[in-house]
Amino acid sequence: MGRLAWPVRPLPDGRGEVWRWQLGSLAELPAARAALRSLVRDVEHLPADEVSGEQLVLAFDELASNALRHGERPVVATVVAGSGGWLLDVSDRAPQAMPAPTVDRDPAKGGMGLQLVARLSVAHGWYVDEDRKHVWACLPTGEGDRAPALA
Repeated sequence: MGRLAWPVRPLPDGRGEVWRWQLGSLAELPAARAALRSLVRDVEHLPADEVSGEQLVLAFDELASNALRHGERPVVATVVAGSGGWLLDVSDRAPQAMPAPTVDRDPAKGGMGLQLVARLSVAHGWYVDEDRKHVWACLPTGEGDRAPALA
């Protein structure tokens, strides 16, 4: 089973409305997803469509669940609703464990979340700040902003 590199990149400048969740377990994810869906519907300054909002929720769930399963708690998930789209940043206390997308694996066996987030995003990366690893993705808010899908 091969692995793709998740690029080491600093977090882009994130200006906008900020929403944050501190997560201690996978059981907290359904409530966090519901809250995020509600917040996305209420953002007036973004031309968000229903598809982009659901893609943000999906990326949020994938990165947060990865951090909860493979990182160290507490996990902090932050979404910035900026004029250029959604900036999603998920951090945990396992800076030594870099994100490692799987390749050449039967999707039925799982482990495809980082690849999915990379395809949904216009930019993505990770970095370490002190004792926390941050995995981030920038997602578009509308169909016209979407990057072409990778083959």
